Amino acid sequence: MAQSLELLLIQFLMPDNDARRQAEDQIKRLAKDPQVIPALVHHLRTAKTPNVRQLSAVLLRKKITGHWAKLSPQLRQLVKHSLIESITLEHRNDARGYPFLYSDLVWTLDHGPWTMDSPPVRRASANVVSIIAKYAVPAGEWPDLFEAYPKGLAIWRQMLPGLAVLYSLCLVASVGDCKVVVLETKVALILFSSLTETIGNSFQPHFADLQSLLLKCLQDETSNRVRVAALKAVGSFLECTHDGAEVVKFREFIPSILNVSRQCLASGEEDVAVIAFEIFDELIESPAPLLGESVKAIVQFSLEVCSSQNLETSTRHQAIQIISWLAKYKSNTLKKHKLVIPILQVICPLLAEASEIDNDDDLAPDRAAAEVIDTMALNLSKHVFPPVFEFSSLSSQSVNPKFREASVTALGVISEGCLELMKNKLEPVLQIVLGALRDPEQMIRGAASFALGQFAEYLQPEIVSHYESVLPCILNALEDASDEVKEKSYYALAAFCENMGEEILPFVDPLMIKLLSALQNSPRHLQETCMSAIGSVASAAERSFIPYAERVLELMKIFMVLTKDEDLRSRARATELVGIIAMSVGRMRMEPILPPFIEASITGFGLEFSELREYTHGFFSNIAEILDDGFAQYLPHVVPLAVSSCHLDDGSAVDIDESEDENVNGFDGVSSDDEAHDEPRVRNISIRTGVLDEKAAATQALGLFALHTKSSFAPYLEESLKILVRHSTYFHEDVRLQAITSLKHILTAAQAIFQSQHEGPTKAIEVLDTVMNIYIKTMTEDDDKEVVAQACMSISDFIKDNGYMAIESYIVRLVEATMILLREESACQQTESDGEIDDDDTEHDEVLMDAVSDLLPAFAKSMGSQFAPIFENMFGPLMKFAKASRPPPDRTMVVACLAEVAQHMGAPIAGYIDVVSQESMTSCLIAPCICVAVMPLVLKELLSSVATNRRNAAFCVGELCKNGGDSVLKYYGDVLRSLYPLFGDSEPDDAVRDNAAGAVARMIMVHPESIPLNQVIPVFLKVLPLKEDREESAAVYSCILSLVPELVNIFAQVAVSPDETSEAKSNIGRAFSHLISLYGHQMQPILSSLSPTHANALAAIAPKS
Repeated sequence: MAQSLELLLIQFLMPDNDARRQAEDQIKRLAKDPQVIPALVHHLRTAKTPNVRQLSAVLLRKKITGHWAKLSPQLRQLVKHSLIESITLEHRNDARGYPFLYSDLVWTLDHGPWTMDSPPVRRASANVVSIIAKYAVPAGEWPDLFEAYPKGLAIWRQMLPGLAVLYSLCLVASVGDCKVVVLETKVALILFSSLTETIGNSFQPHFADLQSLLLKCLQDETSNRVRVAALKAVGSFLECTHDGAEVVKFREFIPSILNVSRQCLASGEEDVAVIAFEIFDELIESPAPLLGESVKAIVQFSLEVCSSQNLETSTRHQAIQIISWLAKYKSNTLKKHKLVIPILQVICPLLAEASEIDNDDDLAPDRAAAEVIDTMALNLSKHVFPPVFEFSSLSSQSVNPKFREASVTALGVISEGCLELMKNKLEPVLQIVLGALRDPEQMIRGAASFALGQFAEYLQPEIVSHYESVLPCILNALEDASDEVKEKSYYALAAFCENMGEEILPFVDPLMIKLLSALQNSPRHLQETCMSAIGSVASAAERSFIPYAERVLELMKIFMVLTKDEDLRSRARATELVGIIAMSVGRMRMEPILPPFIEASITGFGLEFSELREYTHGFFSNIAEILDDGFAQYLPHVVPLAVSSCHLDDGSAVDIDESEDENVNGFDGVSSDDEAHDEPRVRNISIRTGVLDEKAAATQALGLFALHTKSSFAPYLEESLKILVRHSTYFHEDVRLQAITSLKHILTAAQAIFQSQHEGPTKAIEVLDTVMNIYIKTMTEDDDKEVVAQACMSISDFIKDNGYMAIESYIVRLVEATMILLREESACQQTESDGEIDDDDTEHDEVLMDAVSDLLPAFAKSMGSQFAPIFENMFGPLMKFAKASRPPPDRTMVVACLAEVAQHMGAPIAGYIDVVSQESMTSCLIAPCICVAVMPLVLKELLSSVATNRRNAAFCVGELCKNGGDSVLKYYGDVLRSLYPLFGDSEPDDAVRDNAAGAVARMIMVHPESIPLNQVIPVFLKVLPLKEDREESAAVYSCILSLVPELVNIFAQVAVSPDETSEAKSNIGRAFSHLISLYGHQMQPILSSLSPTHANALAAIAPKS
C-alpha cells in the first residue's frame, strides 16, 4: 500500500483537476483500511517534499480516531514514536535506520546537513499527536511522550507531559546551545498549542506555573521565533481555560502580546500578528472582567491597525472586529475609559476610504467600519450620535466626494441605534440627506437614497410628518440616470410609504404611473425593487389602491410563471406583492380571482429556490388572513409545504481553522468522512440565510394558518405543535421569534378545536401547559431581547383574553420571571462585568421593557385588587426606570404601566399617590431613593417635550384621580393647572388633547365638588368631539351625560327665577327644547325628578313646536 499511496499523494497535489479527482477517489478507498495509518506515517517521515509530508499528516489527523483501536500495540507505538520524530526532527535528510536522539539534534544544528525544515509539517504532526493524546494520556498509555528531551530533565517527567515540556524550556535556556534553545522552545510550544485542544483540562492544576512560563516566552528577547510560538500557545491555552478567576490573570499578558504583534507587523508577519486579535476576541467575549486598564492599549493597537492602509484588508478587518466586539460586549468599559470619541474619530473616516476590492465584500474597510458604527449606535446611542452627527455635518461640505458619501452613509447607519436622538434632530439631519440626493456624484445620491430608506424604517412616526419634503425628492430620484440610484430610491420609497396612512393618497396616482412604467420597462433587478415599492404603496393606500389592483395583478401573473434561475427572485417578489394587494383590497374582491395565483405559488414551490419558498409562505399567510375560515380548503396543499420547510437542514456550516494546512489545497474533499471526530478548534459558524429565512417564514405560516382556520386546523395541530416546540429553542433568534408568536396562535386554535370534544378540556390544558412552560423558560433563559419581548406580549394577550383562572397555576412562576426581567437579571439582559456600570447611563431595549411592563396591567386586569401584594414587590424595580436621568421612553413606559395598573387594580393604587417611605415599602428590592411618589412624577411628565410622554401622563393622572381616593384631592389644583396647557392651541398633538379631556372627565365624575365647573366646563367642551384617541370616548361622554341632570336643574332654576331676563330664559328654553328633541326618552327620568313648579316653568319657556 505504501508505494501506491505515495504515488496517489503526489498525484493529488498536481494542478490537473481530473488527476486530482482520480487520486481523491483512490485515497478514499484506501483510507477504509487500517493499514493506511502506518503507510501515512511512513510517508510523513520519508517523503522528500514537504507538501506530501504535510498531506500525510493531515490525512492521519482525519483517520486516526476511526482506525486507532484496530492497530496492534506495536503499530501504535511506532506511530507515536514517528510522530514525535516528525515534530522534533522535521526534516533531516539522513538514511540511518535508528531513531533520532537529542545528541543528533545538537550535532545537526552544529554541523548540518539540516534540509527541508517545514513548520507546517511540524504543526500538522502536532495536531495528530494531540488527537492521540486525548485518549492515550489520561489512560496512561503514552508515558514516554517526551522521551526525546534531555536526560537532565528527567525530574519533570513525573509531572504532566505538557507541563514538563514547558519547564524544560527554562532549564535548557540556561545550559544549552542557543540554537538548540530556539528550536526546542518553538517545538514544545507548537506541541503544547495542539495538546490544549484535546487535553487542555489536564493542565488546570498547573495553571500558575504554565502562565508564568508562557509569559516568560512571550518576553524572550533572544528569539522572535520563540515569541511568535508563545503567542500562538497563549491563544490555545486561553481557549481551554474556563475558570473566571484564572482567566483574569491573562491581563498581565496583554502588553507582551501587543509588543509581539507590533514586531510581527513590522516584519511583515501579519498572519502571526492577527493571533493577538483572536486572543482579544476570547478575552472580550468572556463574562469575567478581563480587560481593565488594558482596554485602552487594545483599542489603540486596533485603531492603529485598522487605519494602516499598507496592511492586508483581512488584517485590518480583524482589528475593526475587535472594536465591534468591545462595543457589543464591553460598552460600559468603553464609556468608562472615554474611548467612544477616539474610536469614532478613526472609524468614521474609514467610511470614506476608497477600496480596490468589491464593494460588496464584507472585508472592505468602509463596509466593516459601517458595521462597527452600527454596533456602537445600538449599544452606545447617546455617546455615538453627537460625534457622528458632527462628522456628517462637516463631511457633507467636503470637496472630496468620498467624504460627502460617508456623511450620509454614517447617518443612515446610526438611524436604528440612535433613533430617539435623531428624531429630535430630524430637520438638520434631513437637510444633509436631501441635499446629498441632489449631489452631482452618483455614489452620493445612492448613499442618500439608502439613508432615507433607513430613516423611513427606524425614525417612525416622526419621519412621515416630513412627507411633503421627502416624497417629491424620492420621486425625482426615481428618474435618475443611474440604475444604482434608482434601485436605492425604490428601497427608500418602499420603506417610506409602508408607514404612511391617508397622507399617501394625493401621491398614489403619480407614484403608480412611475412605478407601473418602470415595472414594464426596467431590468430584472430594478423590477424587483419596484415591486417592493408598489407593495408599500398598496399597503398604505388600502382600499384606495383598488383602481390599480387589476392591472398590477395581471402583470404579476406574467412574473409568477417564470422558471429560469435568474428570474426566480422576481417571481418571489411578485408572489409577495400579490399577497400584499390581497390584504389591501380585501376578501370580496380577491377571493374570486385567487385560484390561478394559488396554483402558481404551489407550482413555484417545487423550483428549489429558497427565497421563492420563503415568499410563498408569506403569500399563503396573507391569504389565510383575508379568507379566515375560507382558507381551510387550501390547508391540505399548503400545510405540507410549510412542514417540509420547517424540516429542512438548517444549513449551518462550521468553519474549521485549517490555516495551518493552507499550503496544501483540497484536503476537505479527501478527508471528510464520518470518522473525523477530532478536529481543530472551531472558529465561527456561517449560516445559509436563505434556508434560515424560509424556515422562519414557514414557522410563521403554521401559526397564522392555525389562527385563521381554528377548528379546521385540527388534523395538523399535533405535528405543528411539535415543530413549534422544537423551533422555540432553535439556534437562530429569527426562527425562535416566529415560533414564540405561532405558539400563541396554536393555543387559540387548540381552544376552538377541543371545546366541543369530550376529552377536550384535558387536551386543551396539555397544550396550554406546553406553551406556558416554553414562555416562562424563554423569559429568563433566552438570550435574545426580541424573542423574550414576544414571549411577554403573548402572555399578556393570553391573560387579557382568558382571565385569571386560565393562568392561576402559572401565576407564581410568571410573577417570578417578570421580577427577574424588571431587575434586568435575565439571560438577555446580561451586561459586562468589566468596570463599574453607571445605572443611570445604562441604555435599555425599548421593545423588551415595554413588553415586560405590559405584563403588570395584564396581571392587574385579571386579578383586580388582589394584584396589590404582587404589585408592592414590583413597584420598586419598576420605578428604577422613572428616574429623571432616564431617557423619555423609559419614563413614559413607567407612567403608562402605572396608569393601566391603576385602571384595573383600583383603590390600592392610593398607597402610591403620595410620598412613599421605605418603612411602608418593606419589600422594595432596590434603593430607598427609588421608592418615590407617583403623582409628582406624573405631573412632571405632563410638561415633557415629548408628545407620547404627555399623552401617557394625561391618561395616568386621570386614572390616579379616579382610583386614588381622598389621597389625591390635595393634588387637584396642581393637576388642573398642569392639564390646562394641553387644551390650548400650543398643544400640537390631538391624542394628547384627547387624553387631557379624558383626565378632566374622570376628575369631574369622581369629585365634581372639587372642580370649579364654571371655569373647567367651557375649556373641556371646547376640545370636543375627540379627534384621535377613541379609547377616551367612554370617560368623556359619560362625564357629559353625568352633567346633564345638573344642567337641567340649573335650567329649571333659571326658569322660575323672577330676576332673570326674558332673553336669558328664552335662550335656555331653546337649549332645553333641543335636548328634548334629541334625547327625549333618556330625559324622562331627569324631568320626573323635578318638582312640579320647576317642571312647569321649564315647559313654559320651551318654544312650542
